[in-house]
Amino acid sequence: MAGDDGLPSLGRVKITDLIPSEGLPSDSYKLSVSTLSQSFAQYSAAVIQFPAGDGALLRSGLDSACLYFQQREAYPSADMIHTNDSREWCKTSGYYADPQLWQETYDYRPGLTPIEPSNAMELPPGGLPDIFGLLGKAARGILDAMSYYLNLRSSPFTEILDNVPLRSREVSSSVLSVCCHARPSFHGAQHHNLTTQDDGQLMMFHDHDHQVDKSLISVVKSDKAGLHVRDFHGRWFLVDGDLGPQEAVVYPGLALYQATAGYVNPALHRTEINNIPGNMYGRCSLVFKLMPKSMTSLSCSEMRAAGHGVEAQFQIPVPVDDFMQRSHPTDQLFNRNTFQSFSFPTAQDGSMKPLMRRRKNNTRCKPLPPSKRLRLEAQRVLKERVQDIADKKGIKLRFCNLKECENHIHALDSPCANIRMEIGWPHGVPFVHPHDLPNKAKIGFLEAYEPGWTATHDMDLSLTEPGQASQQSANCNCKSLVYVSANTMKILLDLSRAFLIVINIS
Repeated sequence: MAGDDGLPSLGRVKITDLIPSEGLPSDSYKLSVSTLSQSFAQYSAAVIQFPAGDGALLRSGLDSACLYFQQREAYPSADMIHTNDSREWCKTSGYYADPQLWQETYDYRPGLTPIEPSNAMELPPGGLPDIFGLLGKAARGILDAMSYYLNLRSSPFTEILDNVPLRSREVSSSVLSVCCHARPSFHGAQHHNLTTQDDGQLMMFHDHDHQVDKSLISVVKSDKAGLHVRDFHGRWFLVDGDLGPQEAVVYPGLALYQATAGYVNPALHRTEINNIPGNMYGRCSLVFKLMPKSMTSLSCSEMRAAGHGVEAQFQIPVPVDDFMQRSHPTDQLFNRNTFQSFSFPTAQDGSMKPLMRRRKNNTRCKPLPPSKRLRLEAQRVLKERVQDIADKKGIKLRFCNLKECENHIHALDSPCANIRMEIGWPHGVPFVHPHDLPNKAKIGFLEAYEPGWTATHDMDLSLTEPGQASQQSANCNCKSLVYVSANTMKILLDLSRAFLIVINIS
Protein backbone atom coordinates (compact mmCIF):
# COMPACT_ATOMS: atom_id res chain seq x y z
CA MET A 1 0.00 0.00 0.00
CA ALA A 2 2.79 2.41 0.81
CA GLY A 3 5.68 1.45 -1.34
CA ASP A 4 7.98 -1.42 -2.06
CA ASP A 5 10.80 -0.27 0.20
CA GLY A 6 8.88 -0.50 3.47
CA LEU A 7 6.51 -2.78 5.32
CA PRO A 8 4.10 -4.67 3.02
CA SER A 9 1.24 -4.08 5.46
CA LEU A 10 0.47 -2.45 8.78
CA GLY A 11 3.13 -3.34 11.38
CA ARG A 12 2.14 -5.73 14.16
CA VAL A 13 3.97 -5.92 17.50
CA LYS A 14 3.32 -7.76 20.76
CA ILE A 15 2.97 -5.41 23.68
CA THR A 16 4.98 -7.84 25.81
CA ASP A 17 7.95 -7.38 23.45
CA LEU A 18 7.92 -3.63 24.08
CA ILE A 19 8.54 -3.98 27.81
CA PRO A 20 12.12 -2.74 28.40
CA SER A 21 14.52 -4.52 30.71
CA GLU A 22 17.77 -3.58 32.41
CA GLY A 23 20.96 -3.88 30.41
CA LEU A 24 21.27 -4.28 26.68
CA PRO A 25 18.07 -4.35 24.60
CA SER A 26 16.96 -7.78 23.46
CA ASP A 27 16.66 -8.66 19.79
CA SER A 28 12.87 -8.93 20.13
CA TYR A 29 12.72 -5.44 21.66
CA LYS A 30 14.82 -3.89 18.88
CA LEU A 31 12.81 -5.68 16.21
CA SER A 32 9.51 -4.57 17.75
CA VAL A 33 10.65 -0.95 18.05
CA SER A 34 11.86 -1.04 14.44
CA THR A 35 8.53 -2.43 13.22
CA LEU A 36 6.53 0.05 15.29
CA SER A 37 8.51 3.11 14.17
CA GLN A 38 8.51 2.07 10.53
CA SER A 39 4.77 1.42 10.59
CA PHE A 40 4.21 4.88 12.13
CA ALA A 41 6.35 6.50 9.44
CA GLN A 42 4.75 4.56 6.60
CA TYR A 43 1.12 4.16 7.68
CA SER A 44 0.77 6.57 10.65
CA ALA A 45 -0.54 3.60 12.66
CA ALA A 46 0.33 0.11 13.90
CA VAL A 47 -1.37 -2.90 15.48
CA ILE A 48 -0.49 -4.04 19.00
CA GLN A 49 -1.26 -7.50 20.30
CA PHE A 50 -2.28 -8.10 23.92
CA PRO A 51 -2.15 -11.37 25.88
CA ALA A 52 -5.25 -13.58 25.76
CA GLY A 53 -6.55 -12.47 29.15
CA ASP A 54 -6.38 -8.82 28.18
CA GLY A 55 -8.20 -9.56 24.96
CA ALA A 56 -11.11 -10.98 26.96
CA LEU A 57 -11.21 -7.78 29.05
CA LEU A 58 -11.42 -5.64 25.92
CA ARG A 59 -14.18 -7.82 24.46
CA SER A 60 -16.28 -7.59 27.61
CA GLY A 61 -15.75 -3.83 27.68
CA LEU A 62 -17.07 -3.50 24.13
CA ASP A 63 -20.09 -5.69 24.92
CA SER A 64 -20.86 -3.55 27.96
CA ALA A 65 -20.50 -0.39 25.85
CA CYS A 66 -23.02 -1.64 23.29
CA LEU A 67 -25.60 -2.35 25.99
CA TYR A 68 -24.93 1.02 27.64
CA PHE A 69 -25.61 3.05 24.50
CA GLN A 70 -28.57 0.92 23.47
CA GLN A 71 -30.46 1.88 26.61
CA ARG A 72 -29.84 5.60 26.07
CA GLU A 73 -32.73 7.74 24.85
CA ALA A 74 -33.06 8.55 21.16
CA TYR A 75 -33.14 12.30 21.78
CA PRO A 76 -30.52 13.34 24.37
CA SER A 77 -31.27 16.44 26.41
CA ALA A 78 -29.69 19.77 25.52
CA ASP A 79 -27.32 19.49 28.48
CA MET A 80 -25.78 16.42 26.89
CA ILE A 81 -25.25 17.91 23.44
CA HIS A 82 -21.58 18.83 23.23
CA THR A 83 -19.48 19.94 20.33
CA ASN A 84 -15.70 19.80 20.36
CA ASP A 85 -14.97 22.56 22.90
CA SER A 86 -11.18 22.68 23.21
CA ARG A 87 -11.40 24.68 26.42
CA GLU A 88 -12.84 21.65 28.20
CA TRP A 89 -10.30 19.17 26.85
CA CYS A 90 -9.15 17.96 30.30
CA LYS A 91 -12.51 18.19 32.08
CA THR A 92 -14.81 15.93 30.08
CA SER A 93 -16.42 13.09 31.98
CA GLY A 94 -19.59 11.04 31.60
CA TYR A 95 -22.02 10.88 28.69
CA TYR A 96 -22.36 13.43 25.92
CA ALA A 97 -23.44 13.39 22.28
CA ASP A 98 -22.40 15.15 19.09
CA PRO A 99 -25.26 14.93 16.59
CA GLN A 100 -23.13 16.44 13.81
CA LEU A 101 -20.79 13.46 14.00
CA TRP A 102 -23.63 10.99 14.72
CA GLN A 103 -21.56 9.96 17.70
CA GLU A 104 -22.16 9.34 21.39
CA THR A 105 -19.36 9.22 23.92
CA TYR A 106 -18.84 8.27 27.53
CA ASP A 107 -15.58 9.66 28.91
CA TYR A 108 -13.98 7.85 31.83
CA ARG A 109 -11.49 10.19 33.55
CA PRO A 110 -10.08 9.01 36.90
CA GLY A 111 -10.47 11.70 39.54
CA LEU A 112 -13.80 13.00 38.18
CA THR A 113 -17.21 11.54 39.08
CA PRO A 114 -19.75 12.11 36.29
CA ILE A 115 -23.14 13.45 37.35
CA GLU A 116 -26.33 13.36 35.28
CA PRO A 117 -28.17 16.69 34.73
CA SER A 118 -30.73 15.44 37.26
CA ASN A 119 -27.88 15.30 39.83
CA ALA A 120 -28.13 11.52 39.90
CA MET A 121 -24.95 9.49 39.66
CA GLU A 122 -24.59 7.84 36.28
CA LEU A 123 -24.04 4.10 35.92
CA PRO A 124 -21.13 3.73 33.43
CA PRO A 125 -20.24 0.83 31.15
CA GLY A 126 -18.49 -1.98 33.00
CA GLY A 127 -14.76 -2.60 33.40
CA LEU A 128 -13.55 0.91 32.60
CA PRO A 129 -10.97 1.21 35.42
CA ASP A 130 -9.28 -2.03 34.36
CA ILE A 131 -9.38 -1.11 30.67
CA PHE A 132 -8.00 2.36 31.45
CA GLY A 133 -5.07 0.78 33.29
CA LEU A 134 -4.43 -1.77 30.54
CA LEU A 135 -4.46 0.68 27.62
CA GLY A 136 -2.64 3.35 29.60
CA LYS A 137 0.24 1.02 30.35
CA ALA A 138 0.38 -0.02 26.70
CA ALA A 139 0.41 3.61 25.53
CA ARG A 140 3.28 4.48 27.88
CA GLY A 141 5.23 1.47 26.65
CA ILE A 142 4.75 2.59 23.05
CA LEU A 143 5.85 6.11 23.96
CA ASP A 144 9.03 4.73 25.57
CA ALA A 145 9.66 2.60 22.49
CA MET A 146 9.50 5.69 20.29
CA SER A 147 11.92 7.40 22.68
CA TYR A 148 14.36 4.53 22.17
CA TYR A 149 13.91 4.79 18.42
CA LEU A 150 14.72 8.52 18.56
CA ASN A 151 17.74 7.84 20.80
CA LEU A 152 16.32 9.88 23.67
CA ARG A 153 17.04 9.11 27.30
CA SER A 154 14.78 6.70 29.16
CA SER A 155 11.27 7.98 29.93
CA PRO A 156 11.91 11.51 28.61
CA PHE A 157 8.22 12.47 28.78
CA THR A 158 7.69 11.62 32.44
CA GLU A 159 7.50 15.28 33.48
CA ILE A 160 4.52 15.97 31.23
CA LEU A 161 2.59 12.78 32.07
CA ASP A 162 0.26 12.04 34.98
CA ASN A 163 1.60 10.46 38.14
CA VAL A 164 1.28 6.67 38.36
CA PRO A 165 -0.81 6.17 40.39
CA LEU A 166 -2.57 9.53 40.67
CA ARG A 167 -1.99 11.41 43.91
CA SER A 168 -4.74 12.64 46.21
CA ARG A 169 -7.21 14.99 44.48
CA GLU A 170 -5.43 14.71 41.15
CA VAL A 171 -7.53 14.39 38.00
CA SER A 172 -6.27 12.38 35.07
CA SER A 173 -5.27 14.25 31.91
CA SER A 174 -5.51 11.03 29.92
CA VAL A 175 -8.97 9.77 29.12
CA LEU A 176 -10.72 6.56 28.06
CA SER A 177 -13.54 7.39 25.65
CA VAL A 178 -16.24 4.78 25.05
CA CYS A 179 -17.74 5.75 21.69
CA CYS A 180 -20.73 4.69 19.61
CA HIS A 181 -21.02 5.74 15.97
CA ALA A 182 -24.32 5.74 14.05
CA ARG A 183 -26.58 4.04 16.58
CA PRO A 184 -29.84 3.56 14.61
CA SER A 185 -32.01 4.60 17.55
CA PHE A 186 -29.99 7.81 18.05
CA HIS A 187 -31.41 10.64 15.92
CA GLY A 188 -28.49 12.86 15.06
CA ALA A 189 -27.98 15.32 12.25
CA GLN A 190 -26.41 12.58 10.14
CA HIS A 191 -24.42 14.73 7.71
CA HIS A 192 -22.40 12.40 5.52
CA ASN A 193 -19.95 12.43 2.65
CA LEU A 194 -19.82 9.78 -0.05
CA THR A 195 -16.33 8.77 -1.14
CA THR A 196 -15.34 6.37 -3.91
CA GLN A 197 -12.45 4.07 -3.06
CA ASP A 198 -9.75 2.92 -5.47
CA ASP A 199 -11.66 -0.31 -6.07
CA GLY A 200 -14.83 1.54 -6.99
CA GLN A 201 -16.63 0.81 -3.72
CA LEU A 202 -18.76 3.66 -2.40
CA MET A 203 -17.91 4.57 1.20
CA MET A 204 -19.82 6.92 3.52
CA PHE A 205 -18.15 9.17 6.11
CA HIS A 206 -19.39 12.06 8.20
CA ASP A 207 -18.67 15.61 7.05
CA HIS A 208 -15.89 16.18 9.58
CA ASP A 209 -13.78 13.40 8.19
CA HIS A 210 -10.23 14.69 8.70
CA GLN A 211 -9.66 14.27 12.41
CA VAL A 212 -6.37 14.45 14.31
CA ASP A 213 -6.07 13.53 17.98
CA LYS A 214 -4.16 16.00 20.14
CA SER A 215 -2.82 13.16 22.25
CA LEU A 216 0.68 11.77 22.55
CA ILE A 217 -0.49 8.23 21.77
CA SER A 218 -4.00 6.91 21.01
CA VAL A 219 -5.07 3.26 21.33
CA VAL A 220 -8.32 2.15 19.68
CA LYS A 221 -10.25 -1.12 19.98
CA SER A 222 -13.54 -1.45 18.05
CA ASP A 223 -16.17 -4.13 17.68
CA LYS A 224 -16.49 -3.53 13.91
CA ALA A 225 -14.14 -2.41 11.17
CA GLY A 226 -14.40 1.16 9.93
CA LEU A 227 -11.34 3.17 11.04
CA HIS A 228 -9.44 4.65 8.10
CA VAL A 229 -6.02 6.32 8.38
CA ARG A 230 -4.11 8.24 5.73
CA ASP A 231 -0.68 6.84 4.85
CA PHE A 232 2.42 8.80 3.85
CA HIS A 233 1.36 8.68 0.19
CA GLY A 234 -1.87 10.50 1.11
CA ARG A 235 -4.07 7.44 0.52
CA TRP A 236 -6.74 6.32 2.96
CA PHE A 237 -6.79 2.69 4.04
CA LEU A 238 -8.69 0.55 6.53
CA VAL A 239 -6.58 -0.24 9.61
CA ASP A 240 -8.94 -2.43 11.65
CA GLY A 241 -10.35 -4.69 8.95
CA ASP A 242 -8.60 -7.87 10.10
CA LEU A 243 -8.02 -7.33 13.81
CA GLY A 244 -8.09 -10.32 16.12
CA PRO A 245 -9.80 -10.24 19.53
CA GLN A 246 -6.47 -9.49 21.23
CA GLU A 247 -5.41 -6.70 18.85
CA ALA A 248 -5.90 -2.94 18.85
CA VAL A 249 -4.82 -0.03 16.65
CA VAL A 250 -2.32 2.53 17.93
CA TYR A 251 -1.34 5.82 16.32
CA PRO A 252 0.55 9.00 17.30
CA GLY A 253 -1.13 12.33 17.97
CA LEU A 254 -0.38 16.02 17.64
CA ALA A 255 1.26 16.35 21.07
CA LEU A 256 3.92 13.78 20.13
CA TYR A 257 4.42 15.56 16.81
CA GLN A 258 5.10 18.79 18.72
CA ALA A 259 7.31 17.19 21.39
CA THR A 260 9.49 15.43 18.79
CA ALA A 261 9.91 18.52 16.58
CA GLY A 262 7.88 16.92 13.80
CA TYR A 263 9.91 13.69 13.60
CA VAL A 264 6.80 11.62 14.42
CA ASN A 265 3.85 12.63 12.27
CA PRO A 266 0.31 12.47 13.70
CA ALA A 267 -2.34 10.25 12.16
CA LEU A 268 -5.20 11.66 10.13
CA HIS A 269 -8.18 9.35 10.62
CA ARG A 270 -11.86 9.08 9.80
CA THR A 271 -14.65 6.61 10.55
CA GLU A 272 -16.70 4.73 7.97
CA ILE A 273 -20.38 4.54 8.80
CA ASN A 274 -22.08 3.24 5.64
CA ASN A 275 -22.45 -0.38 6.83
CA ILE A 276 -23.49 0.43 10.37
CA PRO A 277 -27.18 1.55 10.23
CA GLY A 278 -28.33 -1.98 9.52
CA ASN A 279 -26.72 -3.08 12.76
CA MET A 280 -28.67 -2.97 15.98
CA TYR A 281 -26.04 -1.23 18.11
CA GLY A 282 -23.98 0.88 15.70
CA ARG A 283 -20.19 0.78 15.92
CA CYS A 284 -18.74 0.79 19.44
CA SER A 285 -15.12 1.45 20.28
CA LEU A 286 -12.77 2.00 23.20
CA VAL A 287 -10.38 4.91 22.62
CA PHE A 288 -7.60 5.63 25.12
CA LYS A 289 -5.74 8.91 24.69
CA LEU A 290 -2.46 9.40 26.53
CA MET A 291 -2.45 13.15 27.16
CA PRO A 292 0.11 15.57 28.61
CA LYS A 293 -0.73 17.43 31.82
CA SER A 294 -2.37 20.80 31.34
CA MET A 295 0.09 22.78 33.48
CA THR A 296 3.19 21.61 31.62
CA SER A 297 4.81 22.59 28.32
CA LEU A 298 5.70 20.72 25.16
CA SER A 299 9.40 21.28 24.62
CA CYS A 300 11.88 19.84 22.14
CA SER A 301 14.81 20.02 24.57
CA GLU A 302 15.11 16.23 24.63
CA MET A 303 15.35 16.16 20.84
CA ARG A 304 18.10 18.76 20.86
CA ALA A 305 19.90 16.84 23.59
CA ALA A 306 19.89 13.74 21.37
CA GLY A 307 21.44 15.71 18.51
CA HIS A 308 18.37 16.16 16.33
CA GLY A 309 17.93 19.30 14.30
CA VAL A 310 14.96 21.35 15.54
CA GLU A 311 13.25 23.68 13.10
CA ALA A 312 12.31 27.23 14.04
CA GLN A 313 8.61 26.44 14.57
CA PHE A 314 9.48 24.00 17.38
CA GLN A 315 12.16 26.07 19.13
CA ILE A 316 9.92 27.73 21.71
CA PRO A 317 8.18 25.54 24.35
CA VAL A 318 4.39 25.58 24.01
CA PRO A 319 2.14 25.47 27.12
CA VAL A 320 -0.02 22.36 26.87
CA ASP A 321 -3.24 24.21 27.64
CA ASP A 322 -2.59 26.68 24.83
CA PHE A 323 -1.66 23.86 22.48
CA MET A 324 -4.91 22.02 23.14
CA GLN A 325 -7.05 25.10 22.54
CA ARG A 326 -5.25 26.10 19.37
CA SER A 327 -6.41 25.00 15.93
CA HIS A 328 -3.91 23.01 13.86
CA PRO A 329 -4.52 23.05 10.08
CA THR A 330 -3.75 19.56 8.87
CA ASP A 331 -2.34 20.73 5.54
CA GLN A 332 0.56 22.37 7.40
CA LEU A 333 1.50 19.41 9.58
CA PHE A 334 3.10 16.95 7.23
CA ASN A 335 6.37 16.86 5.42
CA ARG A 336 6.46 13.45 3.77
CA ASN A 337 8.34 13.96 0.55
CA THR A 338 10.41 10.82 1.07
CA PHE A 339 10.20 7.68 3.13
CA GLN A 340 13.29 6.24 4.74
CA SER A 341 13.83 2.59 5.47
CA PHE A 342 14.44 2.29 9.20
CA SER A 343 16.68 -0.39 10.64
CA PHE A 344 18.75 -0.92 13.75
CA PRO A 345 22.50 -1.52 13.73
CA THR A 346 23.79 -4.87 14.89
CA ALA A 347 26.33 -3.42 17.29
CA GLN A 348 26.53 -5.33 20.54
CA ASP A 349 25.84 -2.26 22.66
CA GLY A 350 22.51 -1.67 20.93
CA SER A 351 23.61 1.78 19.78
CA MET A 352 21.48 3.63 17.27
CA LYS A 353 24.12 6.12 16.13
CA PRO A 354 24.06 5.16 12.42
CA LEU A 355 20.30 5.73 12.39
CA MET A 356 20.64 9.01 14.19
CA ARG A 357 23.28 10.24 11.75
CA ARG A 358 20.86 9.45 8.95
CA ARG A 359 18.14 11.47 10.63
CA LYS A 360 20.43 14.39 11.38
CA ASN A 361 21.44 14.57 7.74
CA ASN A 362 17.83 14.89 6.66
CA THR A 363 17.59 17.77 4.22
CA ARG A 364 14.48 19.16 5.88
CA CYS A 365 16.56 20.29 8.90
CA LYS A 366 18.87 23.26 8.62
CA PRO A 367 22.50 22.60 9.58
CA LEU A 368 23.25 23.55 13.15
CA PRO A 369 25.52 26.56 13.66
CA PRO A 370 29.04 25.86 15.02
CA SER A 371 28.19 27.20 18.49
CA LYS A 372 25.18 24.88 18.75
CA ARG A 373 27.18 21.86 17.63
CA LEU A 374 29.80 22.67 20.24
CA ARG A 375 27.18 22.72 22.97
CA LEU A 376 25.53 19.49 21.88
CA GLU A 377 28.84 17.70 21.75
CA ALA A 378 29.85 19.02 25.16
CA GLN A 379 26.53 17.84 26.53
CA ARG A 380 27.03 14.33 25.16
CA VAL A 381 30.49 14.00 26.66
CA LEU A 382 29.37 15.39 30.00
CA LYS A 383 26.53 12.90 30.27
CA GLU A 384 28.77 9.98 29.32
CA ARG A 385 31.55 10.93 31.75
CA VAL A 386 29.20 11.42 34.71
CA GLN A 387 27.47 8.10 34.02
CA ASP A 388 30.81 6.28 33.65
CA ILE A 389 32.00 7.54 37.02
CA ALA A 390 28.73 6.55 38.68
CA ASP A 391 28.82 3.08 37.10
CA LYS A 392 32.38 2.43 38.26
CA LYS A 393 31.52 3.40 41.82
CA GLY A 394 28.16 1.61 41.83
CA ILE A 395 26.22 4.80 42.44
CA LYS A 396 22.64 5.17 41.26
CA LEU A 397 22.31 8.75 40.08
CA ARG A 398 19.37 10.85 41.12
CA PHE A 399 19.68 14.46 40.03
CA CYS A 400 18.01 17.49 41.57
CA ASN A 401 15.93 20.30 40.22
CA LEU A 402 18.19 23.19 39.23
CA LYS A 403 16.50 25.78 41.45
CA GLU A 404 16.26 23.47 44.46
CA CYS A 405 19.90 22.46 44.22
CA GLU A 406 21.11 26.04 44.47
CA ASN A 407 20.33 25.68 48.16
CA HIS A 408 21.49 22.05 48.39
CA ILE A 409 25.09 22.86 47.41
CA HIS A 410 25.51 24.95 50.55
CA ALA A 411 24.06 22.35 52.94
CA LEU A 412 25.70 19.21 54.30
CA ASP A 413 22.44 17.34 54.93
CA SER A 414 20.79 17.98 51.58
CA PRO A 415 19.14 15.09 49.65
CA CYS A 416 21.98 14.97 47.14
CA ALA A 417 24.88 15.58 49.54
CA ASN A 418 25.98 11.93 49.79
CA ILE A 419 25.80 11.35 46.05
CA ARG A 420 27.76 14.54 45.33
CA MET A 421 30.43 13.52 47.81
CA GLU A 422 30.69 9.92 46.52
CA ILE A 423 30.90 10.89 42.89
CA GLY A 424 33.30 13.77 43.48
CA TRP A 425 31.00 16.44 42.13
CA PRO A 426 32.77 19.85 42.17
CA HIS A 427 31.92 22.23 44.99
CA GLY A 428 29.54 25.01 44.05
CA VAL A 429 28.11 23.29 40.96
CA PRO A 430 24.40 22.29 41.22
CA PHE A 431 23.91 18.52 41.06
CA VAL A 432 21.46 18.56 38.17
CA HIS A 433 21.07 16.41 35.08
CA PRO A 434 23.96 17.14 32.68
CA HIS A 435 21.70 18.53 29.98
CA ASP A 436 20.44 21.16 32.47
CA LEU A 437 23.91 22.51 33.26
CA PRO A 438 24.90 25.88 31.79
CA ASN A 439 26.45 25.72 28.35
CA LYS A 440 29.70 27.10 29.71
CA ALA A 441 30.05 24.13 32.02
CA LYS A 442 29.33 21.73 29.17
CA ILE A 443 31.98 23.22 26.91
CA GLY A 444 34.52 23.39 29.73
CA PHE A 445 33.93 19.75 30.55
CA LEU A 446 34.31 18.82 26.90
CA GLU A 447 37.63 20.63 26.60
CA ALA A 448 38.84 18.95 29.79
CA TYR A 449 37.91 15.35 29.08
CA GLU A 450 37.97 15.09 25.29
CA PRO A 451 41.52 16.14 24.30
CA GLY A 452 41.73 17.08 20.66
CA TRP A 453 37.94 17.13 20.29
CA THR A 454 37.86 20.40 18.34
CA ALA A 455 40.27 18.84 15.89
CA THR A 456 38.62 15.55 15.17
CA HIS A 457 35.08 15.04 16.44
CA ASP A 458 31.96 15.94 14.46
CA MET A 459 33.50 19.01 12.87
CA ASP A 460 33.97 19.47 9.17
CA LEU A 461 35.28 21.99 6.71
CA SER A 462 31.82 23.53 6.36
CA LEU A 463 32.39 25.24 9.71
CA THR A 464 35.29 27.31 8.44
CA GLU A 465 34.98 30.99 7.86
CA PRO A 466 34.74 32.03 4.18
CA GLY A 467 38.04 33.92 4.27
CA GLN A 468 39.94 30.91 5.55
CA ALA A 469 39.56 28.60 2.56
CA SER A 470 42.92 29.49 1.04
CA GLN A 471 44.67 29.20 4.38
CA GLN A 472 43.10 25.80 4.89
CA SER A 473 44.24 24.45 1.55
CA ALA A 474 47.77 25.64 2.28
CA ASN A 475 47.81 23.71 5.50
CA CYS A 476 45.98 20.58 4.27
CA ASN A 477 48.60 18.23 5.83
CA CYS A 478 47.86 19.62 9.28
CA LYS A 479 44.82 17.43 9.86
CA SER A 480 44.81 18.16 13.56
CA LEU A 481 43.70 21.75 12.94
CA VAL A 482 40.15 22.92 12.37
CA TYR A 483 39.78 26.59 11.60
CA VAL A 484 37.01 28.48 13.31
CA SER A 485 36.52 32.20 13.69
CA ALA A 486 38.87 34.07 15.97
CA ASN A 487 35.97 35.15 18.15
CA THR A 488 34.73 31.55 18.59
CA MET A 489 38.23 30.34 19.45
CA LYS A 490 38.67 33.09 22.02
CA ILE A 491 35.39 32.14 23.70
CA LEU A 492 36.41 28.48 23.82
CA LEU A 493 39.79 29.26 25.32
CA ASP A 494 38.31 31.56 27.95
CA LEU A 495 35.67 29.00 28.90
CA SER A 496 38.12 26.13 29.14
CA ARG A 497 40.46 28.17 31.38
CA ALA A 498 37.54 29.09 33.64
CA PHE A 499 36.10 25.61 34.01
CA LEU A 500 39.07 23.28 33.80
CA ILE A 501 39.73 24.16 37.41
CA VAL A 502 36.11 23.98 38.63
CA ILE A 503 34.98 20.77 36.96
CA ASN A 504 37.25 17.96 38.06
CA ILE A 505 35.22 14.77 38.22
CA SER A 506 37.44 11.75 37.82
